[in-house]
Amino acid sequence: MSTPPMNTPLAMLRRWYDSDLAFSFRSSPSVVIAAVVAVVIILAAVFAPLVAPFNPFDPGALKLMDAFTAPAWTDEGKMPYLLGTDDQGRDLLSTILYGSRISLLVGFAAIAFAAVFGTLIGVLCGYRGGWLDVAVMRTADVQLTIPSILIALTIDGVTRTALPRELHNEIAIFVLIFAIGIADWPQFARVARSAALVERHKDYVSAARVIGQPSWVIVLRHVLPNTLGPVLVLATVGLALAVLSEATLSFLGVGVPPTQPSLGTLIRVGQSFLFSGEWWITFFPAMTLVLLVLAVNVLGDWLRDALNPKLR
Repeated sequence: MSTPPMNTPLAMLRRWYDSDLAFSFRSSPSVVIAAVVAVVIILAAVFAPLVAPFNPFDPGALKLMDAFTAPAWTDEGKMPYLLGTDDQGRDLLSTILYGSRISLLVGFAAIAFAAVFGTLIGVLCGYRGGWLDVAVMRTADVQLTIPSILIALTIDGVTRTALPRELHNEIAIFVLIFAIGIADWPQFARVARSAALVERHKDYVSAARVIGQPSWVIVLRHVLPNTLGPVLVLATVGLALAVLSEATLSFLGVGVPPTQPSLGTLIRVGQSFLFSGEWWITFFPAMTLVLLVLAVNVLGDWLRDALNPKLR
């Protein structure tokens, strides 16, 4: 009797299901709940045009007479505004879905930029050493003494001063991604450097040198893949921090433009009406942000423990 092929998608899925990582995931109810919450929020944001009841950023769809409508499940509420409306009569549920897209876009892009840039720099410094390692790591140490939010505020302020208002509004999201990413790269560089320092002394690297492989091939093909474990864990936790940084900057009014509001912008707008009775305008965006960050943090903590060989 012939055995089934081992490289089929079903066999690969079966091997993953039987792995230690999958077992650790299944055996932790809090991690499963966090994963479900994160997936639901991310999918709802990605497919916002399909699942949102309204397009909140279509001026023709605004109904100013419905402004400050309470959630539909309260005595003052009415359908179809399940979570109520804001000060412009926009459906709050739809606004949260569209705002989550911007927050997640900035968060994913910023942490991807920081991870790629920081990891490549860190691996190169750890493998080569010398003056490059000293210069880059001392620069990273100096930057780590400055709060990330202050660095992001400085970069945003410089671009606002140097560029015309119209141009800055057009590229505001890219400026925000760069500002958050450049503020977080030292953490990835330090982690990648530490892993590269360990890997460069192993036998497989020495064997690659003996057979005459160029240094860049050794770094990219051998050293870099073996440093991605801790980098992945740091990126998972960093995603939550990047989303929080974006929300903080937008709350302070220096993030994305008002025409493309994120969760931070929605919280900033809603807090003006918090003590006048319209609590839902800021409560639901804030709760969405809290749930998203909490879920990602739980997943990051689990991934760190699951990939740590000392805890196995």
